[in-house]
Amino acid sequence: MSLSRNPIAWATLAFVLIVIAMGTLYTVPETKQAVVLRLGKPERIVNAYDAKAAFGSSGAGLVAKVPFIEDVIFVDKRVLDLDMEEQTVLSTDQLRLVVDAFARFRITDPLRMVQTVGTEQNAADALKRILASKMRNELGKQPFAALLSPERTELMDDIQATVNRQAKQYGAEIIDVRIKRADLPSGAPLESAYLRMRSARQQEAATIRAQGLKQAQLVRAQADAEAASTYAGSFGKDPEFYAFYRAMQAYRNTFSDSTSTVVLSPNNEFLREFEGRRTNR
Repeated sequence: MSLSRNPIAWATLAFVLIVIAMGTLYTVPETKQAVVLRLGKPERIVNAYDAKAAFGSSGAGLVAKVPFIEDVIFVDKRVLDLDMEEQTVLSTDQLRLVVDAFARFRITDPLRMVQTVGTEQNAADALKRILASKMRNELGKQPFAALLSPERTELMDDIQATVNRQAKQYGAEIIDVRIKRADLPSGAPLESAYLRMRSARQQEAATIRAQGLKQAQLVRAQADAEAASTYAGSFGKDPEFYAFYRAMQAYRNTFSDSTSTVVLSPNNEFLREFEGRRTNR
């Protein structure tokens, strides 16, 4: 019986060809890198990451492999997020801080990644451990104020550069490391820190007030000395005018209130200027 007259044989042949085609052809998305394994060992990379390659020119699309012998592992080509758990750090000023940080990374060598850790998740877990250890060490060398200042950016760049050297062994690259939040633990530590901060501000304010008071006393003493010098100079030049001027000031202060009453003897020295000066002829 010929093959053309046996539909079951045709169906079987078509099924075999479909299975072979499905085992031979596969699609590599533009956002993925494909690591081809031959009998479990990495053989080649399809659509590998290349920072200089133009979009769509790195080999994505329909690709063939040897069926039943070669397998494919897909690795993301995009920048991935690395959300870290909150870390407790003891600063140099003995403050226990809760630091919430994140990082971004990319798999730049999928072959090395597959050979060392196997999967993206394993690579992410390894990077988390390295980054957490490095952050605890570096942040523990800083005072609390440094974590709230612009210096924090430079510190994060140093951590990123250090972790990158270790990330290369997993075929990864750290793109960015940032701190989302650095706070004191809630409860007694936070209240104690607020109390210390309030006390420090109060002491600073008291110091500023004392310095201002001291400066005011110096200025006032200098002004009084200059006034006394001026009075002494005027007394030396014209004693009678100086006596008249001081008497006028005394009258102004005494009789500033229209209801004041002063009872004195007509010969009292205080009232001498009311009588005027007699000229000896």
